Amino acid sequence: MKTLITFFISFCLISAGLAQSKLSKDDKSVLAGLDEKQEQYAEVAHQIWNYAELGYQEEQSSQLLQKTLSDAGFSVEAGVADIPTAFVASYGSGEPVIALLAEFDALPGMSQTAVPKQEIKEEGKGGHACGHHLFGTGSVAAAIAVKSWLEESGTTGTLRLYGTPAEEGGAGKVYMVREGLFDDVGAVLHWHPGSRNSASARSSLANKSAKFRFYGNAAHAAAAPEKGRSSLDGIEAMNMMVNMMREHVSAESRIHYVITKGGDAPNIVPGFAESFYYVRHPEMQEVRDMFERVVKAAEGAALGTGTRMEYEVIHGIYNVLPNETLSEMMYQNLQAVGGVSYDEEEKAFAEQIQQTYDPGDATLASANEVQSYTVSNRGTGGSTDVGDVSWMAPTAGMSAATWVPGTYAHSWQAVAAGGTSIGHKGMMVAAKTLALTAMDIYQKPEITQTAREELMQKRGGDFAYESLLGDREPPLDYRK
Repeated sequence: MKTLITFFISFCLISAGLAQSKLSKDDKSVLAGLDEKQEQYAEVAHQIWNYAELGYQEEQSSQLLQKTLSDAGFSVEAGVADIPTAFVASYGSGEPVIALLAEFDALPGMSQTAVPKQEIKEEGKGGHACGHHLFGTGSVAAAIAVKSWLEESGTTGTLRLYGTPAEEGGAGKVYMVREGLFDDVGAVLHWHPGSRNSASARSSLANKSAKFRFYGNAAHAAAAPEKGRSSLDGIEAMNMMVNMMREHVSAESRIHYVITKGGDAPNIVPGFAESFYYVRHPEMQEVRDMFERVVKAAEGAALGTGTRMEYEVIHGIYNVLPNETLSEMMYQNLQAVGGVSYDEEEKAFAEQIQQTYDPGDATLASANEVQSYTVSNRGTGGSTDVGDVSWMAPTAGMSAATWVPGTYAHSWQAVAAGGTSIGHKGMMVAAKTLALTAMDIYQKPEITQTAREELMQKRGGDFAYESLLGDREPPLDYRK
């Protein structure tokens, strides 16, 4: 057994050495420059972690990233697509046009300190349970590194960083796509925090959401119940019908909801109630169809309870269309960069926090590994508004081990690790990988044509973009 373990370790070291040996002098210089600025970027990420601003309310986070880019020589256009916290930072001119995506919104009710036990940082506040403070900062770090290389090497091309708000249910990128901001982009690179390092070509679930609002007649629940018409009854009737619908949708479908308003007191027949629904599926047309069935259930519930219903679509996003041409390139660069190594303090933190959840087969050593490359054109798991971007421009993404292996997103454990050096180290893995991949494309601009041909083939000749959220304006108050 010991011999096998020794062989495996030796094999990993040899593989890592071979990957590193493929790095050019410029590559190594860029990576060294990122290492030198790691503490600076860690501080930026930690400030955004502390801000923990919700979707479309990320004023401080957006301003901090904009200033960091502006100070580095980017021209910044703020408030794009009628979204105050959205921005595009640009450098250079001509082709290829390469875009990096940066997110920075937090999740509601996820406040947590940076310790390996559940401990609320500030009651009722948000928290970066999906690591977007790292996402935004890591992409900015990559963009600044690539800009410096473009200047020093005299390489031509356009570099853009898109500051994209409200990924968590607000679909910020969809409005930017709808405005045509990605129409001339040759390649889009993005990443996401995670518990492992991966750069596989993977899809996601399409998703459409809405808030269903029922209006009834308030009345004294004991003295005059016959005068009342309960909006909460409408919500409950709708939920019952949708839950029965689950038997008659495909197994890949996902429908989930919360009641955001159910009344104020038991002795008052609720005059207003609201629920928030998500509908997901690997295919966007299936999402469209299922959503219409949910709407019909809501209409029937209102009719049956004597209430009035109206609904507001909050967001609608496509499934990600993975681009294997770009993903294979990104995977090679992730292999060259490698994963995250823990020091003794980080190892102690990781061991303690892993005791608070079931890590499955994930070991601490896996933070330093790169997962094998796979291709999955049919989505599972979550959704992202990167989906719409990927149907308009060739797109590749990756994940980095910013959380302790086995950690799942949208958990207090993710918030805690994201506020430590574990999160910052994973962020720099992503920044380095994005930077190397962008540099490769600039040096081989013909790759964008190959990637575009793959995109056109996958989306089909009769494709015409039509957003799932229609022509609605950005829901800037959806978190208020």
